Amino acid sequence: MAKAGQVEKQWHIVDASDEVLGRLASDIAVVLMGKHRPQYTPHVDCGDFVVVINAEKVAMTGRKMDARHYTWYTGYPGLKLESYGDRQQRKPEDLIYHAVRRMLPKNKLASQVIKKLKIYSGPDHPHSAQQPAELERTSKKV
Repeated sequence: MAKAGQVEKQWHIVDASDEVLGRLASDIAVVLMGKHRPQYTPHVDCGDFVVVINAEKVAMTGRKMDARHYTWYTGYPGLKLESYGDRQQRKPEDLIYHAVRRMLPKNKLASQVIKKLKIYSGPDHPHSAQQPAELERTSKKV
């Protein structure tokens, strides 16, 4: 069993160009939680840091970019709707962030784990000093 503070964190980088959103998010969630390690412990943050670049180039299969919508309630009458395609143009990082956040467990540890996810819409990121390694993924590109 892993203990808090004894797990050495690593940095991984993922290029989201032409990646399917759900498959990308599930691979990232596994690494953030630490399930890729043999000493995974559910109540300890065993996961690594993940840097995602080119978030604006993430893809979805079928017509989901137009057919699916984000909905939220502002406190005023009525719901706000925005398609995934519109959200990708306006805030490309939000698609990946919300997909990964919803795949994490719903507990206090999830808020700590999601802070290790760094998402950037372009190819540049400020984490080159940490020397992130390419994340080995099992899922396929589009």
